[in-house]
This record gives sequence, C-alpha cells and structure tokens, in this order.
Amino acid sequence: MSAVLLHGDVQASADGSRGGVGWSAIGAPAGMDELVGLVVRRLLLADEVAAAKLADGRPIDDPARERRLLDAVAAESARAGLPPEDGVRFFRAQIEAGKRVQRGLHARWRAHPELRPRRHADLATEIRPRLDRLTPRLLRLLKETAPVRASVGRCWAASAAARLDVEARTGLDRLHRDALDAALVPLCARSGRARQGMPGS
Repeated sequence: MSAVLLHGDVQASADGSRGGVGWSAIGAPAGMDELVGLVVRRLLLADEVAAAKLADGRPIDDPARERRLLDAVAAESARAGLPPEDGVRFFRAQIEAGKRVQRGLHARWRAHPELRPRRHADLATEIRPRLDRLTPRLLRLLKETAPVRASVGRCWAASAAARLDVEARTGLDRLHRDALDAALVPLCARSGRARQGMPGS
C-alpha cells in the first residue's frame, strides 16, 4: 500500500491535566499532536477496510453501522463532558474521510489489479474492533484539546503544526492527504457550547 503505518503511539499530553494540554517539541499542543496522529491512524485503517470490502463484495457505504457508531459517539461524548454534537460532527467527518480513501483505493485497484492486496484481515473480527478502540481515545483528546480549539486562530495553528509533525513521520500519498484535510475540518469549528455562549466560548 502507498501509505506507511504509524509505529507506536503518538506522544500523549505532557501534563495529563483536564484543564489544558502540554506542548510538544514541535510547538503544537501535545494533545493536538496525538489527536491528529490518531486521525491518521484511523485513516490508514481505511486501507484495510477497503481491501476487506473489495474481497467480500461489500459496498463502501454502510448506513446502519454508521448510525450505530454516531449514536454511540453521542452517548460517549455526553459521558465524557463533551457536547454530543461536537463528537458526532467530528466522527461524521472521520467516516466520510475513511470512505473517500476506500473509494479511491477501489478505483485504483480496479484500474491496476496488480496493486490489489493479496491478503486482507477480517472486517468484523479484526479491523472494526481496532477502529472501535480508537473511538474513546479520540473523544478524550477532543475534550482535552477544547481550550486550544476554542480559539479558531490558535486551533488552526496548532492543528497545522501537528499535521506537519505527523506527515513527517508517515508516507501519506495524495489520496490520504486529501482525506486528512476532510477529517480535520471539524477540529476548529465552533463547539456547541461556544455557539450557545456558554463559559469557555
């Protein structure tokens, strides 16, 4: 495949506190660095999803699973103290970004069958559990980075620095870079609390 998997976890928040995030050596909040790293990790799993779906003849779109995931994200966001609409908006973008990768890979593999993976993991028992394990970590980091993301300008600067760091450690091709663009759009959108004029907006 054209993308290089991340090896090991991205550096976590330096201070581990709920009220703020530490700063990494690249100048981005460490929580944002980890968050963008996990977004990339999830996108790279879309390669495996694409291979499994092509081999099994499954459609890329799976509305029932998407709805179950977004319902679970809303509930888990509320438990974590994150506005549910923020978690759902973020994960809707992750789903669409993943499907963008899948569609691009299916088109590439149909045009060039020699590039099609010869083996694939099982979607239900191997790949989806790995995706599901990322969900609470991503929501936790959304919550932790809320102080940075509350300022659009600071958020864009931090996410751009984090992205440069992650891309320096990966071999993302154009397809995955475009998908990453789409996946990161909700990071710096105004939160539900900010729109309502609640404290911290």
